Amino acid sequence: MTTSFVPPFRSERLVLREIVATDLDEHERLFNDPDVVRYLYDEFMSPEELRAHFTRRLWHGAPSEGSWSNLAVEHEGVFVGEVGLSLASATHRCYEVGYVFLPEYQGVGFATEAVGHLIEIAFVELDAHRVVARLDARNDHSRHLLERLGLRREAHLIKNEFVKGEWTDEFIYAVLEDEWTLARRSS
Repeated sequence: MTTSFVPPFRSERLVLREIVATDLDEHERLFNDPDVVRYLYDEFMSPEELRAHFTRRLWHGAPSEGSWSNLAVEHEGVFVGEVGLSLASATHRCYEVGYVFLPEYQGVGFATEAVGHLIEIAFVELDAHRVVARLDARNDHSRHLLERLGLRREAHLIKNEFVKGEWTDEFIYAVLEDEWTLARRSS
């Protein structure tokens, strides 16, 4: 398996780069926003918990099985959100993507562009066979983003996770390398 996962990565309008210590304030703002964390596992965190959460997201290299590599997303030098890539299974060459963006940068295509670029990196640089995304089934914005990128819903898991005091449904979306490549050639 290729391991050329070395940021920064540049898309048309964005830079995906290592998360660094100076991103702490923006990270705290991101994960303290109730609209941003509504469908995430994380509850509101104390300042100490936020710093620990941030420290775990600092750059540690390409994702190893079961771990995440997180990247800051910048537009014209401004922090707009974070994306992450996890190696779900080395044997099956399966990666998972995740993403979270500040509200003022939602709705302008940054998340779609960043996640699409990260999927492309997984297939081209990391030799992924499959890329998946998991989301709270109530998160319509995230669902639409994945569908715009050409991922298909493969599962609707009913009340499979207990999140923030309630049972929630989960959608699982996926795309295979050959599907991704074919879609990019025809667009």
